Amino acid sequence: MKTYRHSTFRPLIAVAAACLALAACAAPGPKKALPERVQVSWAPNDQLTEVKNNSFGRGWLKPADWQKTLSEYLRKRADLVLPPGQKLEVIFEDIKLAGDFEPWRGPNAQDIRFMKDIYPPRATLRYRVIDANGTTIREGESKLSDLAYLQRTTVVNSTDPLRYDKQMLDDWLDKEFTRKQS
Repeated sequence: MKTYRHSTFRPLIAVAAACLALAACAAPGPKKALPERVQVSWAPNDQLTEVKNNSFGRGWLKPADWQKTLSEYLRKRADLVLPPGQKLEVIFEDIKLAGDFEPWRGPNAQDIRFMKDIYPPRATLRYRVIDANGTTIREGESKLSDLAYLQRTTVVNSTDPLRYDKQMLDDWLDKEFTRKQS
């Protein structure tokens, strides 16, 4: 069996230590949070139709979950259509997600959200567009709904439980921001 002296490993240890030091220096530190150009807030849950009509908390998607998901989605999508230097503030005054629960179908179907024409997604929101100086450029209230949500042939991510609601928000962004810039 061959024995090694400590002097044989010293250069290897020095090289390893140098590599670790370089990696630590090159690793990005915590990113500074940039101020978000799109702010999304919600009316209290007891004022939202989706929550009021679901007093038993049916379904696997809880209000905090779908609010967070839709807020993040709207932030990302609106950031793409807003002109540079502008900000958008959106307040959801009310929302009813696509589909609904039909507990009368029995205990095995109580958590199933049924998608039917009579359960379209709807939302009421107030918004404000602000320029770089903090001046309000435009503000308004929009009542959104997608009565033909089941007839669409192109819905992004057909397994996303909020796909119809996201599509409704995309339609609003397109109508309010993309077309008005042309």
